[in-house]
Amino acid sequence: MPTRRAPFRTGKPTVVAIALVMTLAACGGDSDDSDSGNAGGNGLERSSITVAALPLADDAPLYIAQDRGLFKKEGLDVRIQPVQQSIQALPALSKGQVDVIASANYVTFLQAHEKGTLDLRILAEGARVAPHMMDVLVPQDSDIRNVADLKGKKVAVNILNNIQSLTLNAILDQQGAGRPEYRQIAFPQMGPALEKGQVDAVHAAEPFNSAIQNDLNARVLVDGGSAPVESIPISGYVTTRGYASENPKTAAAFKRAIAEAAQIATQDQSAVREELPKYAKVTADQAESIRLPAYPTTTDVTQLSRLTELMRKQGLLKKAIDPGMLLVK
Repeated sequence: MPTRRAPFRTGKPTVVAIALVMTLAACGGDSDDSDSGNAGGNGLERSSITVAALPLADDAPLYIAQDRGLFKKEGLDVRIQPVQQSIQALPALSKGQVDVIASANYVTFLQAHEKGTLDLRILAEGARVAPHMMDVLVPQDSDIRNVADLKGKKVAVNILNNIQSLTLNAILDQQGAGRPEYRQIAFPQMGPALEKGQVDAVHAAEPFNSAIQNDLNARVLVDGGSAPVESIPISGYVTTRGYASENPKTAAAFKRAIAEAAQIATQDQSAVREELPKYAKVTADQAESIRLPAYPTTTDVTQLSRLTELMRKQGLLKKAIDPGMLLVK
């Protein structure tokens, strides 16, 4: 049974505990020579992998694989490096200070790939949108009653011009509603910003979504995973082309472990809810009520294409990208 923690309060100083930010440089550089070659007789190029990960529900399969020995079964020693935003780990990935980023926000990394700042490869899907795993929230007494009322209003998102604004814009466009003005506010600070009136609404993902609703009695204005973005891929396990090509057996072993863990997460949500208090800094009770994303066990090019086409339509990509060319086979 995981150690119980004080209740998650978005408007209190304890929220600092959510920000699991550690200096990526502390990871060191590439794995040393002891991690190379024949790792314990299993033929892997490297046995050690450093993975940057976020305190979000998306990452549950990573921790399931770690805690249930799925990585170990594949001959892997996986070192998990917590970060608050996947974009923070991008420079470290490029420099080889981390090998894989879990819960990597596809929008950020596809843009970096197009710009040539990262030669991206996708090892596995991480999460897809599920009902109410992210919601647009407003104060209970807000005059904002429907999505049309969001036009010109200040809406908090974790990162500007990214998955949250991309998906919300698609929902608004389908309903013929005008767009808001987005403000970049990290997930842990969204509750206080809404409470103080610094923004009119917040677009919050779990576990922050549930916490803000519970702490502030915030009202759900719209499900951030509703049509036309239902089940759209939002994050994945990414690496570089160089790492994938130099370590094909290691990459394949990592993929197998994640796929097995995703299968567990899909079939048994209690496995996910058991992991959440260990890394997402929510209590066991709160973990029981969090709305979870979908955990795909295979990577679907068709689904990824939905995302890249939406990005191009909204100007977040300059030209079409075939995600099939980015997958590690």
